Amino acid sequence: MAVILNIDTSTAVCSVALTAEGAVMYHLEDTKGRNHAALLSGFIKQCLDFLADKELRLDAVAVGIGPGSYTGLRIGLSEAKGLAFALNIPLIGIPTLLTMAVSVMFSHDVDESTLFAPMIDARRMEVYTAVYDMALNEVMPPAPLILDEKSYSEFFDRRVLLFGDGSDKAKSVISHPNAEFIDGVVPLAVDMLALSERAFRDGDFLDLAYSTPTYLKDYQAIRPRNPLESLLDEQ
Repeated sequence: MAVILNIDTSTAVCSVALTAEGAVMYHLEDTKGRNHAALLSGFIKQCLDFLADKELRLDAVAVGIGPGSYTGLRIGLSEAKGLAFALNIPLIGIPTLLTMAVSVMFSHDVDESTLFAPMIDARRMEVYTAVYDMALNEVMPPAPLILDEKSYSEFFDRRVLLFGDGSDKAKSVISHPNAEFIDGVVPLAVDMLALSERAFRDGDFLDLAYSTPTYLKDYQAIRPRNPLESLLDEQ
């Protein structure tokens, strides 16, 4: 039995889940905001304490590697690397968009032709997105996308489920009978279960030294405005 600690900090939600043999043993989530730096270490300690009480050992750490929040991804991967190194266990990287697709696949009525389009909100009308089929093949690889009325149109000969915190923006520009929007989908550690167990079984591990998050685009810092600039704008 492989016991895996799953971690996702790619969006505003901070979550962890202990899984083994296709079941969630223990999980913690915070949906109140971007408190990952303050919460994640404590969440991990509670998971390790749970295992100690059950006299179980951790076999691997899985972490959501993005895309998503630059800060959140760095925090999650750093914590996961440190734990994997300290316990000398494998590190598994799970694409965040794929986690979201699996969540919808397992919780909604779908058929073999259904396509899954997870979206993570970026700035303005941009999202991080991909399109997957029922076999989790990349019909459209992960990429940043500026939404307009033609977005995903090449896939609308089939039923396409669109979801994630970027889908609210998509609703304002996309209208097609085969486009179905699903509300309330966020990446959670409990939904990493099938993907992390498959990666462990296949020996698909990250390099502890050189692995990095999947950002999809370079970080763009916002320069604080000089008070003088604000005064000039008002004149």
